Amino acid sequence: MRVIAGRYKGRKLEAPLDTSVRPTTDKVKEALFDILMGDVDGSVFCDLFAGSGAIGIEALSRGAERCWFCDSDRASIRLVKANLRACGTGDEARIITGDYKKALRKITDKVDIFFIDPPYESGVYESCLSQIEILDLLTDDGIIITEHDSRTEMPELTDTLDKVRDHRYGKTVLSVYRKR
Repeated sequence: MRVIAGRYKGRKLEAPLDTSVRPTTDKVKEALFDILMGDVDGSVFCDLFAGSGAIGIEALSRGAERCWFCDSDRASIRLVKANLRACGTGDEARIITGDYKKALRKITDKVDIFFIDPPYESGVYESCLSQIEILDLLTDDGIIITEHDSRTEMPELTDTLDKVRDHRYGKTVLSVYRKR
C-alpha cells in the first residue's frame, strides 16, 4: 500500500495483518479521489472504519485540513498511528477508538467528507448515515461516500440525504450522497 498523490506521495503504508480488514484497493482509492477532485483541499475529512488509515492519510496528503480516523479495533488504531508517524503528520490527524456510534458522537467538527467503509457484511451502512444525520455532522455542501459490495443495496434517500451516484469497480461500489 502506498500514498498515491500529494505531499506524502509514494510513502509506503503498513497493511493490516488481519485478513478481516479489507484495505481499499489502489484502483478504487484513485477513483474515490477522482470523484472528490475539488472537494478535499481545505476540508474536514472523516475516515470511519479507518482500518490502516490509508484513505484518511491520502486525504491529508491531498490537502485536507483535518482528518478524523475512527475504528473500534485496537490493532487497526495501532496501524493507523504507525502509518501517520511514517508520513510525519501532525495534529491535523484526530484518532477515535470505539464503535462508529461512539466515534461519531466524539467528532467536534462539522465534516465536509465522510468515507464509510465498514466490513461489507456488517449491515451498518444505513445506521451510519442515520447517525450522521441525527448528530448533524455533515456540512451543508458535504459529501458522504460509502464503499460496499455490489450485492449490497444502498438506500436512494434518507431523511436529509440523496444518493446522487453509484460508481462501480468490479464487485466494489462507491455510493455518493449529498444533502437534499
